[in-house]
Amino acid sequence: MNEENKAAANGSGKIRSGTQNEAALLALMEKTGYSMVQENGQRKFGGPPPGWEGPPPPRGCEVFVGKIPRDMYEDELVPVFERAGKIYEFRLMMEFSGKLIGVCVSLDNCRLFIGAIPKEKKKEEILNEMKKVTEGVVDVIVYPNAADKTKNRGFAFVEYESHRAAAMARRRLIPGTFQLWGHTIQVDWADPEKEVDEETMQRVKVLYVRNLMISTTEETIKAEFNKFKPGIVERVKKLRDYAFVHFFHREDAVAAMSVMNGKCIDGASIEVTLAKPVNKESTWKQHFNGPGSENSNREDVHQKSLGKPASLPVRLNGQHSPGPLEVDRCTYPFFPGIKLTPISMYSLKASHFSSAAMHLDYFCNKNNWAPPEYYLYSTTSQDGKILLVYKVLIPSIPDASRSCFMPDKLCTTVEGAKELAAQFTLLHLGKHKHFQL
Repeated sequence: MNEENKAAANGSGKIRSGTQNEAALLALMEKTGYSMVQENGQRKFGGPPPGWEGPPPPRGCEVFVGKIPRDMYEDELVPVFERAGKIYEFRLMMEFSGKLIGVCVSLDNCRLFIGAIPKEKKKEEILNEMKKVTEGVVDVIVYPNAADKTKNRGFAFVEYESHRAAAMARRRLIPGTFQLWGHTIQVDWADPEKEVDEETMQRVKVLYVRNLMISTTEETIKAEFNKFKPGIVERVKKLRDYAFVHFFHREDAVAAMSVMNGKCIDGASIEVTLAKPVNKESTWKQHFNGPGSENSNREDVHQKSLGKPASLPVRLNGQHSPGPLEVDRCTYPFFPGIKLTPISMYSLKASHFSSAAMHLDYFCNKNNWAPPEYYLYSTTSQDGKILLVYKVLIPSIPDASRSCFMPDKLCTTVEGAKELAAQFTLLHLGKHKHFQL
């Protein structure tokens, strides 16, 4: 393809020399008074703009723009976005391509997930090391191993003073060649906690208890919390090294949280917080995620999220868990002589399915539809990894524009890609009231 055709394919139909680009950018800087610097693979226009006084704009004021044509620069882009309001800062990544742009609210994330950390390292060691290699570190969050409380779980969350500081740290650490204590680490954005409105939290009467010993029983937990005030605990649900303590009255839950946080049960110092309710719009996730979905904000042993349950066999964003898989399963002994009855999976309830792919198949059958069809696609990451994504087709939906579903994230395993595609499809189908979830 010649240069003219390349330019036309990019949607611009023009070619500018380097000298012309430089002249256009200098003219923009002279006209606006903004400065422009290039650092860490991106060019920054403003930040702050000329004459700006006071702190930077608060979180939530930034948008992300994708799929910008590769031959468009600040002199053309800035006037477009200035129509919406005064620009504080404009950052242009220097590796980009595409035709149509996409705009969404930028996720002002200040937290990174750091995986493959040696399990013997303490919080202070990890904090000091991250401060040496990156700037703007505020804190690190480290959780003890479920089986051995003297060790960490092989990962940490690093909190930075700003989204920009976190982005710069991620860019420095992401290539895959960076090592801490002789270990190649995994780096990604930490998935943010789901926010629950204050009114909803005011009604919560369930406590989330973390850092329990695996051997600690529900009866022991109930007895320990009842010591604070006899008879206040309704029930306890324990899953590995964490539990949910349900109270009859909210005021007792709040009081018990203050008293029990930091206390020792069976030799382990526990952390106690209010449990965050599950989003009602995603109630089907309770079936998909299994028993771990009761709380939507816990930092789990194999997730880069502060809120994803551990019952998923892979991370849905394509990242493998840093340690061996530990899945909570409810099993019962199978004694000789037990009578078995043939049964169709479609005669069961949705709560019997822990897989999103199985749940989608069940969902289609419930609506008298043909089974979903999965089409696998691949691409290659910058570090040479094969990345996968499934497109899901629901052939029984007559409207072609609403019958295909493809998530916006890639996975490294076929199973992860299929689960993510099924989850994405279920979430979108659930938004249409005439589809029965």
